[in-house]
Amino acid sequence: MMDKVQSLSKISKELMLKEPYYGFFLIMLNKVWRKDLPTAGVSKHNINYQLAINEEFWTGLSDDHKMGLLKHELLHIAFGHLVSFGSFSNKKLANVAMDMEINQYIEASWLPEGGINIDDYAELNLDKKAGCRYYYDQLLRLQDEKEKKGSTGNQGMDQLLDDIANGDIPDHSTWEEFNDLSEAEKKLIEKQVQKILSDAKEQTIKKRGNVPGEIEGLIVVEEFTKPKFDWKGYLRRFTGTSTKIFTKKIRRKENRRYEENPGLKIKMKQHMLLAIDTSGSVSNDELAEFMNEIHHIHKAGVDITIVQCDTSIRSIEPYKGKNDLKVHGRGGTEFDPVLDYYNANLKKYTSLVYFTDGECYTSVKPRSRVLWVLSERSDMNEELPGQVIKLEL
Repeated sequence: MMDKVQSLSKISKELMLKEPYYGFFLIMLNKVWRKDLPTAGVSKHNINYQLAINEEFWTGLSDDHKMGLLKHELLHIAFGHLVSFGSFSNKKLANVAMDMEINQYIEASWLPEGGINIDDYAELNLDKKAGCRYYYDQLLRLQDEKEKKGSTGNQGMDQLLDDIANGDIPDHSTWEEFNDLSEAEKKLIEKQVQKILSDAKEQTIKKRGNVPGEIEGLIVVEEFTKPKFDWKGYLRRFTGTSTKIFTKKIRRKENRRYEENPGLKIKMKQHMLLAIDTSGSVSNDELAEFMNEIHHIHKAGVDITIVQCDTSIRSIEPYKGKNDLKVHGRGGTEFDPVLDYYNANLKKYTSLVYFTDGECYTSVKPRSRVLWVLSERSDMNEELPGQVIKLEL
């Protein structure tokens, strides 16, 4: 027992030296040894996570592979995979997609034999550092292609899909312990993870270490600051009469047509598409700056749909007024996908506001109003099609 404890302690210290943030993250988790688990995984500990490891499997790994294993499991927790796993219909493909996402943040020499690395499928041109939903969709597409044509054109991917079909996939059996959680319990776990991520960040900064970029985008900042722009005044001038009409029944106003029925109050409301450039050139501070402005646009009485895009659209979701957006992307930069989507949905949105550092150009001509909002630290790019402003104090 002492040998394995000493070994885990030794590897934890090495991880702390090489990647301090993950070292602090690991310290904050409960660890257990389990013989019923073939390898290692994240398991349930009351309404929280813990790291479970099979002793025989652990002792058979090299020190580098042990560090890779620990970081792998920590990334599963940080990226919220255990609580989002139930939203995927094909659990086998989801297992692999989630490993595809997080293994890109682990040094190749730390990945044990059989660890999934998208570099092994370079011919397929899979986007790097995209979300697990993207890899899940790609695996579905490749699986369908293999069934129709007999091959995906990549031997490694063909073998991977065969392994998935045969059940030879990463072991996430402990995740089943989270299947019956209520929505309230899932939210509680997510809050606890946010606390751990934030505490690990604070400790890392105190020790003058760096917080990894993939983690910064996951930490929720609870408080908003004052906007850097007069959105109420500007939106009136920018969108003009481009609005949606809503009706609301009210009792204090009689219906002129039908007596004793409530009256109707007519309200004009905008529904704006707000795009966030989530490419690698946009820093986490700039993303926080964008979310702060988006919050104040929402407070100005605007319905908002947020689209995240780097080289392609990563997510499209309504904004509910909370600073809990998970960032997807962090690859290259392309504006065309969002402009194409906007042009195809002009009846749905009154206007498009694109938050970016401006370090790209587009050949797509928008067919309606577009406002480009450049970050405070960016250089002005007036060649973008539409109106351009720069956030400044």
